[in-house]
Amino acid sequence: MGMNAKNKTTDWIPTNPNFDPSEPMQVGGQAVIEGVMMRAKGIIATAVRRPDGKIVVKSEEFHSLLERYPLLKIPVLRGAIGLIEMMYIGIKTLNYSAEVAMDESTGESAASTKGSTTLSLAATLGVALLLGIGIFFFLPLFAATQFFRIEQHPLEFNLVAGGIRITILLIYLYAISLMKDVYRLFQYHGAEHKAVFTFEQNAPLTTSSAMRFTRFHPRCGTSFVLLVMFVSIFLFSLLDVGLLLFVDSLTLPLRLATHIPCIPIVGGISYEVLKFSAKHSTSPLGRILVAPGLWLQKITTKEPDESQMEVSLAAIKAALRMEDAPAVMQVSPVTIV
Repeated sequence: MGMNAKNKTTDWIPTNPNFDPSEPMQVGGQAVIEGVMMRAKGIIATAVRRPDGKIVVKSEEFHSLLERYPLLKIPVLRGAIGLIEMMYIGIKTLNYSAEVAMDESTGESAASTKGSTTLSLAATLGVALLLGIGIFFFLPLFAATQFFRIEQHPLEFNLVAGGIRITILLIYLYAISLMKDVYRLFQYHGAEHKAVFTFEQNAPLTTSSAMRFTRFHPRCGTSFVLLVMFVSIFLFSLLDVGLLLFVDSLTLPLRLATHIPCIPIVGGISYEVLKFSAKHSTSPLGRILVAPGLWLQKITTKEPDESQMEVSLAAIKAALRMEDAPAVMQVSPVTIV
């Protein structure tokens, strides 16, 4: 396994007997404000450093729809469901981390008095989805239609729209990475990857051990976003070819009406590709599939300092229910209906 954070980025050979690469959500996480959220089977743990320097750890039971309803675990559908669940969890933990990171009092007080309601979380999720669709789906389709005369050429049109989509993503990520607060968020993102790598390699979950691992991980959500961009080019091209069998010409309204409903399918297929590439990331094909995502992580992850690494390790220890995990604040179970 590549342990040099600046050199090796694709040598991912799990050696932990308790980790199964065919189950990519067995251990995973997300950077939050001044902290890290880690998810393991049946539990979500979020560790956040307060302004006074103390680390607050919150542990929640979580039972996915896929766990409660095994019939939903069919390829593509499971990815679409997992994507929606992770968006909900992500927004919820980001809100919580913001409350703790800005609060001088105890974590319990912050959580109990300022916790977001389910309604507000649903509203935030809805707004995020609408903005994402507008920026990454409507805008590329509109630009490709207005500035290029290739509307009736499915592959060419979707290649151009996909190129615009990826360009917007790269510019956006690079621009926000220059912001001080986002840079720190990306440092915690790097700390999250290092902690996951440490677990997967069955190495000691200590700061000195974790700091030696690379911050680039093939199962990263950043890789997933980029995969969605590439899969959408292929899938939407096939969709447009099919539409031309029934209509005389392809228009922007028609593309919006047919492409947007397929977004969950694109996400589901991208999940399957990510799962395959992560499991086979050391094979020639796997290296090709994970390479773009690893390159993008040069923007979305930064080298963490030891204090940030300490927070990430607190989160993963709590998620794994380890004996030396920090004391956690137990809260009500989280379920998504």
